[in-house]
Amino acid sequence: MTLAHQPPQIAHANGIDICYEVFGDAGAEPLLLIMGLGAQMIHWDDDFCRQLAARGFRVIRFDNRDIGKSSRMTGGKRLTALELLKLKFLKIPVAAPYRLIDMAKDTVGLMDVLGIKSAHLVGASMGGMIAQEVAISFPARVRSLTSIMSTTGNPKVPGPTREAAAVLMAPPPATKEEYFERFAKTWKILRVGSFPEDEALDRSRAERTYERGLNPAGVGRQLRAVLASGSRKERLSAVKAPTLVIHGTVDPLVRPEGGKDTAASIPGAKLVMVDGMGHALPIPMWPQIIDAIDKHAHGAAAKAA
Repeated sequence: MTLAHQPPQIAHANGIDICYEVFGDAGAEPLLLIMGLGAQMIHWDDDFCRQLAARGFRVIRFDNRDIGKSSRMTGGKRLTALELLKLKFLKIPVAAPYRLIDMAKDTVGLMDVLGIKSAHLVGASMGGMIAQEVAISFPARVRSLTSIMSTTGNPKVPGPTREAAAVLMAPPPATKEEYFERFAKTWKILRVGSFPEDEALDRSRAERTYERGLNPAGVGRQLRAVLASGSRKERLSAVKAPTLVIHGTVDPLVRPEGGKDTAASIPGAKLVMVDGMGHALPIPMWPQIIDAIDKHAHGAAAKAA
């Protein structure tokens, strides 16, 4: 059985251009995949998307603003350690050209262009934060919410490990080769442990990411958006959408407590801790993750019918 697939296209939404791609049949349950900080839509692996589409979803992945083939924004200097210290200890907010609410409006704007009244939202890391923001601010647009390796913005949740934080704050690589080396090293740290299938794909994934275009300044602006948006913890108590929280037990970047805090903050949320998963979606863990999303989203759809 071959599933419908539309190659990447550009939608004009919320005043910007958003590059998106669709897997699966037009009549299937719409499922939007929202990627994390500095990650292009192709970090939702093609096969991952196809496997979800095979479960009866119309899967839509897209590049957030400031990444991949979507619009590049302007402003915002590279984040400094001093700004982070001021935020942490003096509660002085970080300046940002845009916030997560703007990225949530991008998501809703894309749904408008595609004629989707409501969809199942699946967000990873920063994408989970954006999905949470959509569920808070545009509740009618969300059929179900799946927040993966994400958090509430609650400052009491432990921060990243030193090694993972260093990945986040490292200056951008100067050459193509340096980028490929950095890519492999970064994912080795974030995946935590040995994942030969993924390691074998690091080079081709890095090449594809590089070819679609890098935007280091954009990644910096996205990081500012996360830090400037503050905590969603209180507001999450108003979320009505059926919610699934998936988190790795060894996540070094968004610690497991981030997932637990998300699940504790949303009424009726279900928490799935994936044993041995870091801050990545490694191939051996796809069956568990895809099963959980499938069951959750189709279950929500059946209840709503």
